[in-house]
Amino acid sequence: MNFNQKTYKEINNLIIKQHPLTKLMVVSKNRPESIIRQALNEGALLFGENKVQEADKKFDELRKDFHNIELHLIGPLQTNKVKQALKVFDVIQSLDREKLIKEISKNYSELMRTKKFYLQINIGKENQKSGIHPDQTKSLYDYAIEKGLNIIGLMCIPPNGKEPDVYFHKMLELRDLINSNLLLSMGMSGDYLSALKYQTNGIRIGSLLFNDE
Repeated sequence: MNFNQKTYKEINNLIIKQHPLTKLMVVSKNRPESIIRQALNEGALLFGENKVQEADKKFDELRKDFHNIELHLIGPLQTNKVKQALKVFDVIQSLDREKLIKEISKNYSELMRTKKFYLQINIGKENQKSGIHPDQTKSLYDYAIEKGLNIIGLMCIPPNGKEPDVYFHKMLELRDLINSNLLLSMGMSGDYLSALKYQTNGIRIGSLLFNDE
C-alpha cells in the first residue's frame, strides 16, 4: 500500500482549474500513519476519518510535525464519543439526530477543537445508512442552530450502484430550501466527477488515492 501521488495531483489540478471552490479531502480511514505522512509530504492537509479513537491516535502524532492539518469526522458518531471527538476533529460532518446534537451542545465550549458541523443526509432513504431523512433536514437544522451549533454544510453518500446525478441534484435542491449558503460535501472515488457538476464544495477520495483499485 502506498499513497498515489500521481492521482492526487491529477484530481487536485482538475479542481484548481475547473472547480476552484471545491476542496479535495483525503479519506485516510484504516490507513497507517506512515502512509498518511506520504500524503502530507505531497501537500495534502485535509483528511477524513471514520472513527474517533483511530483518528486521535494517528493524528495526535502527525499534528506534531504538520501544524496545518484539517481533520473531519465523516463516519457515524456515538454519543459516548462526543467529548473525545470535539477535541480531535476540526469539523464533524455526521450530525444526524437530535440526541447527538443535544450531547454536543451539552459538552461544547470554545476550548474545543471542533468549530464547524455538517448535517449528514440519507439522500437515498436507505435503512442501512446513517443520516437524516431528507424531509426532516430542515427541522434538524433549525434544532442545531437553536442549540448554538455552527452548521456550515450538508453531507451525503448516494446509494451504491445507482446513478448519482439524481441524488446530487436533490442535495442542491435541499440546500437551497434550507440555506443557500450551506456547503455541500458529496462525491467519492466512484462518483466525484458527477458531484463536481453539482456544485460540491468537498469531495472525499479514499481508495483511488491508495492504489486500492
